[in-house]
Formats: sequence, C-alpha cells, structure tokens
Amino acid sequence: MTGYDKSLAEINGEAIRILCREIGLVNTIRFLNQYTAGLGDYTEERKKLFGAMPLDQITSEIKQARQKVS
Repeated sequence: MTGYDKSLAEINGEAIRILCREIGLVNTIRFLNQYTAGLGDYTEERKKLFGAMPLDQITSEIKQARQKVS
C-alpha cells in the first residue's frame, strides 16, 4: 500500500459514508458546511437587505417574524 491507492473522490466518498454512519446525516452535513465556501458577496447583500438599519430594529423585526410563525 503506497498511500495513494485510492483517488480523492473515493477517499471523500468513504469519509462521508463513515461520518454518516458514526454521527448521522444531519451532523455530517453540518460538519461539511464548515468547509464549504459560500457564494456571492455577503457584505453587499447585507447592505442591500439592512442598509443603515440599527441592530435593535433588525432584532425587533426578527422577533416579530418569529411570533407570526409560532
């Protein structure tokens, strides 16, 4: 065994199967998401969504939205 007997795709597949078996699908996805680069420009999106809105207003609107759902 040289250490390079499997392709990276095979190693990744095996690792994901092991993680799913040991910690479950949801926790495997949560783990993998830590290492996945996001898309887009969060800073620009945040500016478009919230502009100069103060933090207390943002949190207040989040609380109101959560109350409507529950």
